[in-house]
Amino acid sequence: MLVARKIRVVIAKPGLDGHDRGAKIIARALRDAGMEVIYTGLHQTPEQIVETAIQEDADAVGVSILSGAHMTLVPRIMDGLRENGAEDVLVVLGGTIPAEDAEELKRQGVAAVFTPGAPTSEIVEFLRGKVPA
Repeated sequence: MLVARKIRVVIAKPGLDGHDRGAKIIARALRDAGMEVIYTGLHQTPEQIVETAIQEDADAVGVSILSGAHMTLVPRIMDGLRENGAEDVLVVLGGTIPAEDAEELKRQGVAAVFTPGAPTSEIVEFLRGKVPA
């Protein structure tokens, strides 16, 4: 019997944002859904996040930003993944992201933006639907 491999997700908190409750809730929900979760902890640079995603052979990176620095930090993560040949890593963003910024980040390659209050089941189903088994 072939066992489906687990989806590997890096959950990251870039920049100076010190609020990690949401990221921890998402990490737990993904783990409970059978995914393998690597949580980077607080205050990661975009470069550290890219390095972790590559080292961990991640299928996806979940970036949690509440600081308002998403238009600076997220493009650096996207560029870093591309520069390292990891553009196939799915990037999803969570946090307080204005709609117009979310649209621009999607144009830059972010797969989805989840704002506060998004059901964890929606995030789980999104990842299951987008990451090849």
